[in-house]
Amino acid sequence: MLSEDHIVSAGLGLNVLASGPYGLIFASFVPFYFDIPVSSRFHIFGVPFTDKSFIYLAGLQLLLSSWKRSVLTGICGVLAGSLYRLNVFGIRRIKFPEFIASFFSRLPLSSTGSSSATGSSGSTIGNAPSYRVREMEGNYPPTAPPLASLEPPESSVATLVSMGFDRNSARQALMQARNDVNVATNLLLEAQSR
Repeated sequence: MLSEDHIVSAGLGLNVLASGPYGLIFASFVPFYFDIPVSSRFHIFGVPFTDKSFIYLAGLQLLLSSWKRSVLTGICGVLAGSLYRLNVFGIRRIKFPEFIASFFSRLPLSSTGSSSATGSSGSTIGNAPSYRVREMEGNYPPTAPPLASLEPPESSVATLVSMGFDRNSARQALMQARNDVNVATNLLLEAQSR
């Protein structure tokens, strides 16, 4: 005997698509494939991999997780991401109406109530202080050795150059970040946003 839920879902065609942000996740695979460069290649048991391979494997696992329900949603997401990348129908020019954009620009991004002055260094994301502000507040230790003595390793410079940054800017950012590639990347992105 069928339960009421089975009859309703069969009659209305419900339970066909997976719930959750599957479409958005799979749409983001398109710019990830085209815009994010491969920074390392390696072999596991003779099989070639890149640093992006495990993201694709996680996506494949997500795609096949609910089989029929997630495959359709995943394909639609990749199709939507491809249409956006190809700018079909001029979709990239579509913007929110001015009154909606104005409303959301007035909303506070953080509810922490922090009133630390960021000065001219600004912040990277929302109200999060930049590396220099955190260094001044004592959350990061001050730069110990002089910058001239911290010649960055060539592999770190090459990593930042492969991300699309200028070689000289990458070298200077690494020197400022005491050869920490993640902090140097944040400094370079912060400099580009100004």
